[in-house]
Amino acid sequence: MRKILLSSIIIIIGITFLGRLGYLQIFSFSPDQALEDPAIKRIYDYPERGYIYDRNGKLLVGNDPAYDVMVIPREVRALDTLEFCNLLGVGKEKFIKELRKARIYSPRLPSVLVPQLSKEDYARLQEKMRHYQGFYIQKRSLRYYDTPSAANVLGYISEVNERDLAKNPYYVQGELTGRSGVEKVYEDILRGRKGVQYLQKDRFNRDIGPYKDGILDTLPEQGKEIHITIDKQLQEYGERLMYGKRGGIVALEPATGEILSMISGPTYDPSLLVGRERSANYSKLHYDSISKPLFDRSISAEGSPGSPFKTLNALVALQEGVITTGTTFSCYNGFYVGRTKRGCHCGGGTRNLNVGIYKSCNAYFAGTFRKIYEKFPTTDEAQDAWEKHMRSFGLGGYLGSDLHTGRPGLIPSKKYYDKWYGDNRWSSSYIISNSIGQGEVAATPIQLANMTAAIANRGHFFTPHLLKKVDGEDISNPEFVKPKHTTIDKEHFEPVIKGMADVYNYGTGRWVQIPDIEIAGKTGTVENYTVIDSVKTQLTDHSVFVAFAPVDKPKIAIAVYIENGYYGSRYAGHIASLMIEKYLKGEITRKDLEKRMLEKTLEHEYAKPYSGEEFKINEYVW
Repeated sequence: MRKILLSSIIIIIGITFLGRLGYLQIFSFSPDQALEDPAIKRIYDYPERGYIYDRNGKLLVGNDPAYDVMVIPREVRALDTLEFCNLLGVGKEKFIKELRKARIYSPRLPSVLVPQLSKEDYARLQEKMRHYQGFYIQKRSLRYYDTPSAANVLGYISEVNERDLAKNPYYVQGELTGRSGVEKVYEDILRGRKGVQYLQKDRFNRDIGPYKDGILDTLPEQGKEIHITIDKQLQEYGERLMYGKRGGIVALEPATGEILSMISGPTYDPSLLVGRERSANYSKLHYDSISKPLFDRSISAEGSPGSPFKTLNALVALQEGVITTGTTFSCYNGFYVGRTKRGCHCGGGTRNLNVGIYKSCNAYFAGTFRKIYEKFPTTDEAQDAWEKHMRSFGLGGYLGSDLHTGRPGLIPSKKYYDKWYGDNRWSSSYIISNSIGQGEVAATPIQLANMTAAIANRGHFFTPHLLKKVDGEDISNPEFVKPKHTTIDKEHFEPVIKGMADVYNYGTGRWVQIPDIEIAGKTGTVENYTVIDSVKTQLTDHSVFVAFAPVDKPKIAIAVYIENGYYGSRYAGHIASLMIEKYLKGEITRKDLEKRMLEKTLEHEYAKPYSGEEFKINEYVW
């Protein structure tokens, strides 16, 4: 009996152990456990990133095959280092540094030793790699650009760093991730999902076949293709027009908020940040502190908006009921603030709303601005009301778009002025420069374009955005299809738009008319000051222009800001008109103007002393 009992206990214990082992092997085994087993080798199969197309289905970004030399540090055996380095085309110091880096990351997991070999290098190396234990070649894809433009929009990809690895467990060392632009914002959509293959190793560390017959292996999933709102042809054309110039251009579709073009000048060819020369090229771009090609002026440069801002002050004054279209102010080739005269270039005379807009009369808008503040019992209340109206146009804050970065601009509050002047110690005369878009107000080119779209829509706008389709299906982000309404009633927009249309007929933009296209726009000439040897010094003005067309059924709203571009219609106005004609007609009829804008540069302005340093426009860095 005792023998039977002992045997039964032994059998039960054995069955229990076998059952538990079977459960662990069959039901509860996970890929994570496989990673902990030194007898199992993991190999990743990287998918192609999703392709990027423009709004019309034209390819912007595709993929080219590339190859990485991988290393598993603990499997490395004695080798002729110098011979191997010559084979790889790297220096010995670089080789040792990367091998040490891989060993620190993980002795048993693969790391990239030499990234992004060309097809030619791969063909030369593949047969010889078998002589070097612990090293192998892994195929991946690199970005191929079917355009020399839109680098600031598309962004670039690069190898993950330690911060990325700590933040997201999905990534492994050597993997690529989006660093800026669309590549960064839509990384999760574009990257796809990598496949994994597990290999069993014997006690001599040799591969003996798939682990568990490959039941844990997964296939890679290619990244999804996306269509963005950019018009490839318009983007490329705009960048050609910006050759030799600094500034930003943003064009929107008013009816949707879709970004048609987003140009920063100077820029660079996005293909520079692909391949083994990426790091060296990036360093050159990064340390170019003069032209700053990596600084996206279209969404980050905060400059004084200049005269286009006058249209908003007119709308606020109409909404607050302090003026009508017939209200007039006298211009004496300027206006007075106390005993100080501020200049104006409109020629002088009596101005109503329409003439004030198309002649861009400073005196008219200074008078209008004063009336807004005189309506309220206190300056604080007036500033609150004025600020609320301005912010309703998307100024003074982030627009909430899907752009990777940007700056908020500035619409000053009463607290801002209380800090400078003291509570109840300032009035509209202190901030009168805001009436003409100078002073403390600041806006980015995309904010100016959005403001213009809101006027074109007679009082509402849609959040500017870049994503249009994913895998061929329209994307309707609720935030992008919901209109945002300004605080201005619809009826007040028509007289302002009439004045903007007359800018082309009789006013400051009459030299930039487009045959057969009715445009509403506003020129701007922004004063440009810097401090040189403790002396406030005026430099060449900035050229600004905003417009939309056609007037009745607008299809495009645009803002152009050209640093040191002289008066508004000289550079910004001409460039805007060419962009509008290109988009609406598909071709340019004014060939002489096109030739002039393509060939003329402002390099002589930027070559002047101090022009390469950061300068200030009314206390705001541009």
